[in-house]
Amino acid sequence: MTREAVRQPAVPGRLQPGRTRRDREEVHAMQRTTMIQQEWWDLRAEATWGNTPAGQDVVALRAENDQLRRALAGRAVIDQARGMVMVLTPCRRGAARKLLVDVSRKCDARLPEVAAALVAAWEGKPLPAHMQRALRRTLRRFHAENQGCGSRQPGGSSR
Repeated sequence: MTREAVRQPAVPGRLQPGRTRRDREEVHAMQRTTMIQQEWWDLRAEATWGNTPAGQDVVALRAENDQLRRALAGRAVIDQARGMVMVLTPCRRGAARKLLVDVSRKCDARLPEVAAALVAAWEGKPLPAHMQRALRRTLRRFHAENQGCGSRQPGGSSR
């Protein structure tokens, strides 16, 4: 036997001769993709054949998936409202979120509801009166707390 015919097993973490790190990463990514697709196919086959435990798992996964979709949709509205607050009251992300949370607490509504109402008001729908009052109070308090904190003085320089 020649030396080329006998191959040494690859040592994990060590590059094989003639291969680059990128080659190894591509092979690893392909192996992960194949494994995920195989697992998906196995789950799909189990659900198709009607095994009772898999059927219950599928129902549970669908319910969880629906819940996550609703949560992400609510988060998108909250992010949009937070961006609006950041533009209208020059502040950072954290302060804008805190302002929205304060409004939601004062009007006893969930944060996604307040965010959706604020976005709808921007699009021309009237803001509910109790949210309008809570927003007005929160904005007054916000401006009173932040007056002079890093803001520019009228007619002067910021230095």
